[in-house]
Amino acid sequence: FFKYFNFFIASGATFLAWLGLPVSVHTLNIILPVGISFYTFHSMSYTIDVYRGKMRSVSSLLDVAAFIGFFPQMVAGPIVRAKLFLPQLQSLRIFSDVDVRGALVLFLTGFVKKACVADALAPTVDAYFNAPGNFDATSAWVAMLFYVVQLYCDFSGYTDMALATAQLLGYQLPVNFRFPYFAPNIAELWQRWHISLTTWLHDYLFTSLGGARGPRWFAYRNIMLTMVLCGLWHGAAWTFVVFGAMHGVGLVVYHEWKRLARKVRLLGNVVEWIACPLTFYWICLTLVVFRSLDLERAGITLHSVVLCTSSGAQQLGAWKLWVFAGLALVHWMNFRGIFAQWWRRGPDPVFAIGYGCVAATVLLFIPQHYTPFIYFQF
Repeated sequence: FFKYFNFFIASGATFLAWLGLPVSVHTLNIILPVGISFYTFHSMSYTIDVYRGKMRSVSSLLDVAAFIGFFPQMVAGPIVRAKLFLPQLQSLRIFSDVDVRGALVLFLTGFVKKACVADALAPTVDAYFNAPGNFDATSAWVAMLFYVVQLYCDFSGYTDMALATAQLLGYQLPVNFRFPYFAPNIAELWQRWHISLTTWLHDYLFTSLGGARGPRWFAYRNIMLTMVLCGLWHGAAWTFVVFGAMHGVGLVVYHEWKRLARKVRLLGNVVEWIACPLTFYWICLTLVVFRSLDLERAGITLHSVVLCTSSGAQQLGAWKLWVFAGLALVHWMNFRGIFAQWWRRGPDPVFAIGYGCVAATVLLFIPQHYTPFIYFQF
């Protein structure tokens, strides 16, 4: 109700006006509760699992309230299952079992992603998407690639800090990202991006619709319904609906391609080599719709990106593509494990001094402006 009342009322009025039946409607100035989508999914998973007999109900109301309202993950995830978290509440936690060094590094990593990368890219992204028709095609590419990085660093940065905070308190939350932009296909993308949402939708929505059982078209219908609702979960706007539909189409095309390619043996080395860039390009196009303020502006940006033409003259600066290339290189090095575990070497005093120096240096590069976490609005 809080999130979708105005959307459905306004959409219904627009549809009636299109039919020649203009109506006067009244929307509500509702303040959206922070994190409503996340704690709703938490409570639903508990209720459904108990109903399906996958777990026993908990007698302690305090434990259930602590599970739903656990503050590190309440406003932007990850979405935690009751059967994984409630046993941790009921077990004894010993501080000596906490990986303090790992949690501190994870928290600082998330902070750098958010404060030094995502917030630094935000002004460029906002300037373009507020008026995409004013900019040239190169600027469209800059804004699109910057937003892809901004969204990932903003969301995964929060998740890193949430996981680290929970670890310091003695709790383990599920990993939510596994280098999604290196996915070789759309199906694997959703196994790497917002993993807790993907598994939730699979277990409680896709499976309830019938899953992949029955005729092929039946499974594809379920995929489309699930992804459209996934898009609508992100926000009450048609841009999110189209975003979900685009990913649904991408998944259907991928599964159909895989079925046909298996028959004619088309999955050769060349196809596998271009799979990751093609998948990333599709992700970028869908995120253009995701970020745009409305479908009209989304169309302008997609036209500029796909056809490399634009009537606008303003420029964001082609040199910023090198910034994206540098960030992509660092991300690739992390993906290849170049930075893995090096910080575990050395005694604790050396780690503490080094950590303090790095943290102090990071504070020098924080932008003066503050940009709220993107997923807070969802």
